[in-house]
Amino acid sequence: MSPIEFPEAVIRSAILPKAKGDEDKIASGLHSLHEEDPSFFVKFDPEISQTIISGQGELQLALAAKRLKERYKVDVDLVEPKIPYRETIKGRVDDVEYKHKKQSGGRGQYGHVHFKMEPLPRGTGFEFVNAIVGGVVPGRFIPAVEKGIIETMGKGVLSGNHVIDVRVTLHFGSYHDVDSDEMSFKLAANQCFKKGFLECKPCLLEPIYEVEVIVPDEYMGDVMGDISSKRGKILGMDSDGHFQIIKAHVPLSELYKYSSQLRSLTQGRGVHKRKFSHYEEVPKEVEQKVIDEYNKSREEDK
Repeated sequence: MSPIEFPEAVIRSAILPKAKGDEDKIASGLHSLHEEDPSFFVKFDPEISQTIISGQGELQLALAAKRLKERYKVDVDLVEPKIPYRETIKGRVDDVEYKHKKQSGGRGQYGHVHFKMEPLPRGTGFEFVNAIVGGVVPGRFIPAVEKGIIETMGKGVLSGNHVIDVRVTLHFGSYHDVDSDEMSFKLAANQCFKKGFLECKPCLLEPIYEVEVIVPDEYMGDVMGDISSKRGKILGMDSDGHFQIIKAHVPLSELYKYSSQLRSLTQGRGVHKRKFSHYEEVPKEVEQKVIDEYNKSREEDK
């Protein structure tokens, strides 16, 4: 017999323990709940450092939280998952430099780099170009420079999210016979990348999902209006008997609890499915809000 096909999840939530030290109990509890109900999914997302549970509706997720409390004696909160934004640049800079110099008695630290930075087409990733001529930066320090850039890209500059689609060319620099080491060049590359990134018209990108909504004819106008209010773009429509199939691109940040909203819009007769499509630039007012929230959380952590 062919295996049972379980429906894809249409709602997701992040799970937060109310007490510290409950993480192991929660993990084993969630694993058991998934075994009992294979349409309930659990995964840890390392990028946003949150455990994400997903399923067919709000009630299913609320029941999972209730069972964790009753069976495993752990209290949890269900919150909106963080959005995995991306950072990139739209402009270029032909020369940005940074000199890392530290003298503290005995051996010091010295690393000096000049970068050229430019954007790459969407989806290309990261490219590092070594254009050093005449050994102004010794070959043994070049990997440390690349490592420093990659480290900064992983942590982000504007909002703590990954940087993508950038080409960095190391074209000049200097070193000190005694004080230069790999760590000095790594730190210099770290700061030089941040400095150049801010000069290259940086911007945020957000994940866009392709959503397919199936609704009865009479609710089509309401559903399309709702999609437009969520910054969605209608891609096309199809009819299937008395039902309309609406396809649209909607930002992930607008899709939290969408299955519940759709149910109330259509008196429980509308269904939807979604899948990741691509990344797109965030509108300026949304971008500013994300950056402000990130800066505020950093201040609180201090």
